[in-house]
Amino acid sequence: MRIVFMGTPDYSVKTLEALINAGHSVEAVFAQPDKPVGRKQILTPPAVKVYANEKGIKVYQPNTLRDGTAYEIIKKINPDVIVVVAYGKILPKEILDFPKYGCVNGHASLLPRLRGASPIQWSIVSGDEYSGVTTMLMDEGMDTGDILEVKKVKIGERETAEQLFDRLSVISADLTVSTLEKLQKGEITPIKQNEDEATYAPIIKKDMAKLDFTKTAQENERAVRGFYSWPCAFFFIEGKRVKVIESRVSQNTDKKCGTVINNDGTLIIACGNSTSLELIKVQPEGSKAMSVSQWLCGHKIPLGTVAE
Repeated sequence: MRIVFMGTPDYSVKTLEALINAGHSVEAVFAQPDKPVGRKQILTPPAVKVYANEKGIKVYQPNTLRDGTAYEIIKKINPDVIVVVAYGKILPKEILDFPKYGCVNGHASLLPRLRGASPIQWSIVSGDEYSGVTTMLMDEGMDTGDILEVKKVKIGERETAEQLFDRLSVISADLTVSTLEKLQKGEITPIKQNEDEATYAPIIKKDMAKLDFTKTAQENERAVRGFYSWPCAFFFIEGKRVKVIESRVSQNTDKKCGTVINNDGTLIIACGNSTSLELIKVQPEGSKAMSVSQWLCGHKIPLGTVAE
């Protein structure tokens, strides 16, 4: 197939690579514009652009798809299908309707659950037992198109969002290749999504990752995994911000939520519903990531201290 590929982050690269390896002709790539990164705000190209450049594929980075320019480019290319994986822009109807086989999106959730921008993180934070990838025919809605294929996977008990990203990127690549093959052969019947089952995964903002010790330890432990490695769960203690990289549910307690109940080589904090959370690896404000035992060697935190 002649393909226009639209994607931006590392997650998308596996699918682009798989399409090329499957013998498809990727005629062009659309990615988000380069963005400033890091403390020095160095202008950095997205991962998909870097990979496409290595493969000699033409890359377009429009600020908008709605001024007609992108549509004219796509008309000239005349692709059989547009494949979209984590691109980050809404496609207008004129582009959606143009390719022979439509626009196929690989979405990292079991649609209609967790439509939207951050399904992988929210699947862990929400305590879902399963995640997966859904390929669908795109329409004008937010992940509302007809379902083509689904691959379901169990979320690991200790799995972080970063780890699940890596797993699903490979699954997405394989499933997209499978979907295109079946579409071309007429072997797929699109299925309407059940709107009654739809949920949404909103864009993650940094303040969403603040731990809430009035919630259970189980909920906070999921937040630690779900928000790793960005923006990273955090809390405040003795006026200092501490990022939590790894944690686990600990013993039951009758102490007030947020109270430090163990500081002997480990740090355990009381949570809601008589639960408690043990911190394993942290990054204190102004320091590098370290084990909690290392942190406590140089920074004593008295029993009864209240974290918030």
